[in-house]
Amino acid sequence: MKLTANSRIGIVGGGPSGSMTAFFLLELAERLQIPLQVEIYESRDFTRYGPAGCNMCAGVVSESLIQTLAAEGIPLPSSTVVQRGIDSYVLHTSDLPVVTIHTPVDEVRIAAVYRGSGPGRPKSDQSWSSFDHFLLEMARQKGATILPLRVSELAWEADKPKVIARGGHSQVYDFLVGAVGVNSPTLEKFGELGFDFQPPNVNKGFLAEIYLGVEQVQRYMGSALHIFLLDIPRLKFAALIPKVEYVTICLLGEEIDKQLIEQFMDTPEVKQCFPPEMVWSMSDKSCDAGVGQACHCGPRLNLGPAIHPFADRVAMVGDAAVTRLYKDGIGAAYVTAKACAVTALFFGIRKTDMLEHYQPVLQRIATDNRIGRFIFWITLFYQEWNFLRRGMVQMVKDEQKMAGNKRRMSRVLWDTFTGSASYREILLRSLHPRFFLHLLTATVRAAVTRLHK
Repeated sequence: MKLTANSRIGIVGGGPSGSMTAFFLLELAERLQIPLQVEIYESRDFTRYGPAGCNMCAGVVSESLIQTLAAEGIPLPSSTVVQRGIDSYVLHTSDLPVVTIHTPVDEVRIAAVYRGSGPGRPKSDQSWSSFDHFLLEMARQKGATILPLRVSELAWEADKPKVIARGGHSQVYDFLVGAVGVNSPTLEKFGELGFDFQPPNVNKGFLAEIYLGVEQVQRYMGSALHIFLLDIPRLKFAALIPKVEYVTICLLGEEIDKQLIEQFMDTPEVKQCFPPEMVWSMSDKSCDAGVGQACHCGPRLNLGPAIHPFADRVAMVGDAAVTRLYKDGIGAAYVTAKACAVTALFFGIRKTDMLEHYQPVLQRIATDNRIGRFIFWITLFYQEWNFLRRGMVQMVKDEQKMAGNKRRMSRVLWDTFTGSASYREILLRSLHPRFFLHLLTATVRAAVTRLHK
């Protein structure tokens, strides 16, 4: 079971993990002088506006990933695909003044993108392109064939996987890649192939797009990511992400429902980030109305690794296999896509090959996520206790006057919320003795200041 000249590879799903798997397979095969036939099944059109082209993602890409993709030959166009460069974030906590935290290190920034073409047509002179469409075109230019078909069935023919799509199309492949993501009903069809695949556990999040217009976005949001650590039960994380004309709302938590969303939107900390005339409505799904109207969705989020994500001639990539907890799903798509392509081309497409060379990559992400759960538990602990929040805010304020390498709390928070570092790196930074000493001092100062008021 080796990929040889003219081996046929099918990839179900044309999002980042599917496009990048195709790109790396063809890139590496070209270097090895092994011509491959790669076909990507993707029924959505990522050039369309609104839900039809949307991939239900907040659309945050770290600067480190942008640089990595550029080094791989996938340069991200900053003038069209990148909606806005984020160079700081504003921390909002319950009953405390806001704190602006500039990037702790100059080269560490993040970019805001649309996975589709956005919630509505641009109302200004500015135009933009879809991140997913850009990656899919990169795969096409590399030699992949894009099939705009919806997969209806997966089966075996002899010992090879077979894809059956609507309209009578069917094709047998030497190697099949599942890149469909946890929000696609096609994910369940891989379980029908009989190799004991079990999809990841998921939780429901919330995303919404609010139209403000170019001037209002700049006035109220600027080029900052707005992070909220509020004492709201069941809410783990909340962010406002400025784009060009729209602002993306991202909520993560337990059993996110209408009541929790409206409770968040009704807090003074959130209201001050929007124009006074903005009216929030969960019932209005229009993407082309005036200020305050939004489209919204409740995407499923990967909470853990899939079980048995590969077999002979079949492998899952992206969040169908594993992704980083609550952040940087695009970065995990890149890591798993390249690891899968390297394994298939250089080692083979047997289950044993995947187990030896691909599984360790998936395991590293899963292990790091266990550390991430602990870090988010600590974050929730801080949200619940006012004196801890005050100490954290005081420490962050103190650090804004220091050199970048001494902004330990700022760097920990930045990396936790943006995905610029692994959870292991974040934990190690937070265990530094000087981190604890400064945090203790800042907490005492904040408590004393409050007593004197």
